[in-house]
Amino acid sequence: MTVTVLPDIASAFILIFARIGTLVMLLPALGERMVPVRVRLSLALLMALIFYPFARPFYPDNLSDAPQMIMLLGGEVLVGVLLGITGRLLLSCLQTAGTVIAQVLGLGFVTQVDPSQGQQGALVGNFLTILGITLLFATDMHHMSIAALGDSYQIFRPGDLPDLGDSARYAVLVAAGAFKIGIQLAAPILVLGLIFNVGLGLLARLMPQMQVFFIAVPASIMLGFALMAVVLATMMGVFTDYIRDGLAELVMR
Repeated sequence: MTVTVLPDIASAFILIFARIGTLVMLLPALGERMVPVRVRLSLALLMALIFYPFARPFYPDNLSDAPQMIMLLGGEVLVGVLLGITGRLLLSCLQTAGTVIAQVLGLGFVTQVDPSQGQQGALVGNFLTILGITLLFATDMHHMSIAALGDSYQIFRPGDLPDLGDSARYAVLVAAGAFKIGIQLAAPILVLGLIFNVGLGLLARLMPQMQVFFIAVPASIMLGFALMAVVLATMMGVFTDYIRDGLAELVMR
């Protein structure tokens, strides 16, 4: 190895690290604020080293031109953002389901810092999000994210910027699908809330002197939690199937 080869190696490694590092900073579970920055940086560097022999042939041999380097760097960051945002949108279905469930059960005011979004979120949504992230690692579906990163070099070759129109359209489709799945996950609690509120309305009409509110709130919470305990396994099964299909579609793209 001569000294003249080192700048090309370093430039290629920086470009690979830009794509992988951006993805790691945005991926659910790995890119959370509660994960130390040094841990995320070390993981991104390690993955860049692993991907270097595979990804190096996709980059030009002569990377000494500064404008070309800047253009390539911007494209790599954009690809990493696209992949990371897609992963976050796929996981957002759990926060949507948790927020709907909390509103139906009267727990919408009970909030906690959501580790996946860095802001206040419904407590039920945070529970489902943490459970979903645990299942992703327990079922080894995070390997599909790594596979999607490898396939991204076939789909988004260095130097070819992703089409912004197609990227925006795909992001909208993923967001719409995540919202749909979130409502479907919360459907049993929505049905329970509808039946329970109709029954309370009839009870209030039949017995006006009864303090319906003091009965409704604890009964709604207890019935909601009991139903969640029954359907939680099914909800998580639907979620894992949705994530698997979403990641498989991303790999095939």
